[in-house]
Amino acid sequence: MNPSNRDLLPDEADSQEWTIDAETAGERLDKFLTEALGDEEGISRSQIQQWIKDGHAQVNGRGAKPNLKLQTGYQVTVVIPEPEEAAILPEPIPLEIVYEDADVIVINKPRGMVVHPAPGHTSGTVVNALMYHCKDLSGINGVLRPGIVHRIDKDTSGLLMAAKNDAAHASLAAQLKEHSVTRKYLAVVQGRVPHDQGTVDAPIGRDAADRKLFTVTDRNSKQAVTHFVVLERFAAHTLLELKLETGRTHQIRVHMKFIGHPLVGDPQYGRGKGMGMDGQALHAAALGFDHPRTGERLEFEAPLPDDMGKLLQRLHS
Repeated sequence: MNPSNRDLLPDEADSQEWTIDAETAGERLDKFLTEALGDEEGISRSQIQQWIKDGHAQVNGRGAKPNLKLQTGYQVTVVIPEPEEAAILPEPIPLEIVYEDADVIVINKPRGMVVHPAPGHTSGTVVNALMYHCKDLSGINGVLRPGIVHRIDKDTSGLLMAAKNDAAHASLAAQLKEHSVTRKYLAVVQGRVPHDQGTVDAPIGRDAADRKLFTVTDRNSKQAVTHFVVLERFAAHTLLELKLETGRTHQIRVHMKFIGHPLVGDPQYGRGKGMGMDGQALHAAALGFDHPRTGERLEFEAPLPDDMGKLLQRLHS
């Protein structure tokens, strides 16, 4: 499967196109779209089937049935419908605000906090907190994700930016697509990484064995590039600084597993809980972007959270 040149941002994809290759040929349309579109919130196969029946998917420019067997060269297009109105309410959840003005807000998200609501999970998220604090947020990403331009995993801590109006959102999203946003992470991984620095350039797609996970694969995948620098080595662990060039779901976690150095505490791609970590030892430590109104370059840093600080203390001792 070869995606079209329309490589949409993770949180802004309203339509996507694919050309079916020989490896994908023979799959049912509903199965193909479930693997291609499902994300960490979970888009069920039954939901995909309903979208197909409602005309949101086309094959070679025409409507199709969910059980259509795809053939090499077929053009598959899907227009993702807007989410239904949901009772997403403001909640007085404390936020650690790093920067704020009339256009943008930057927060330091704690580990364990979900960024935006999903079906069946409509409270306790960053969005609920932002709605209470900001009153106005951009509406580009619909009712479930107001203001959200990018996201970090629930169990990843660190810097996250959100847009207060649609013009700011469009500017920040364009910078993400152009790879001009600085996103640096600190991570503690298993084992001693032998190279002082390096780049992992490996495409990421849905794991065929478990659709909730991602893996390095050439099938139904997108380019993913992660740069890393070794900051410190310990007896059996390494502290890394990682810079994202692309922003795929679970990218750092998947890439670190791929090179044989999964994140400490990663419940899905590593060895699960360990060394006092409740979630992966990953922190979004630096964020930089051009202000959407003034063009001024803004750079922010967030110190390590207590749990990662204590982890490093244990490794030093």
